[in-house]
Amino acid sequence: MKLTTIDTPDGRFTLLADDGVVLASGWTDDPDAILTRVPAARRPGEVETVPPDHPEVAGPVRAARAYYAGDLAAIDSVPVRQYGSDWRRGGWQRLRRIPAGEPLSYAGFAAALGNPNAVRAAASICASNAPALFVPCHRVLRGDGSLGGFAWGVDVKRSLLDREAAG
Repeated sequence: MKLTTIDTPDGRFTLLADDGVVLASGWTDDPDAILTRVPAARRPGEVETVPPDHPEVAGPVRAARAYYAGDLAAIDSVPVRQYGSDWRRGGWQRLRRIPAGEPLSYAGFAAALGNPNAVRAAASICASNAPALFVPCHRVLRGDGSLGGFAWGVDVKRSLLDREAAG
């Protein structure tokens, strides 16, 4: 597994990838903060820190940079791998289909998952999302339109949403 960090307008962004497939990512330069997003049983035993142009991370790095340069769809095709129940995996796949600039409420996300009463479960899907940005959980808001929580800070969430609204 390879780990790399780049600078973004929202701060340092680190990603963990396995042969170009993103397992976890977020706005930090702390490798442990990224590794702990992967379930303990699936956490890699060995991680090598590599430069952003390393072949195993270059694709996701290019996509993240393109996103920040204005190509909001650049993150959509980056392969990701997450571990969880069928419900969670389905939720993470559904998050990838929320268009940039068109956020959903947690209730709307639960309804999109086929169970409008499962608002808390839908929120937990967002909270357990490991490859942030590439699986855009930041596109889910509280019912009143407020931001709610975000593993990487509300300021980053606001910045991402503002970028997408302007895009």
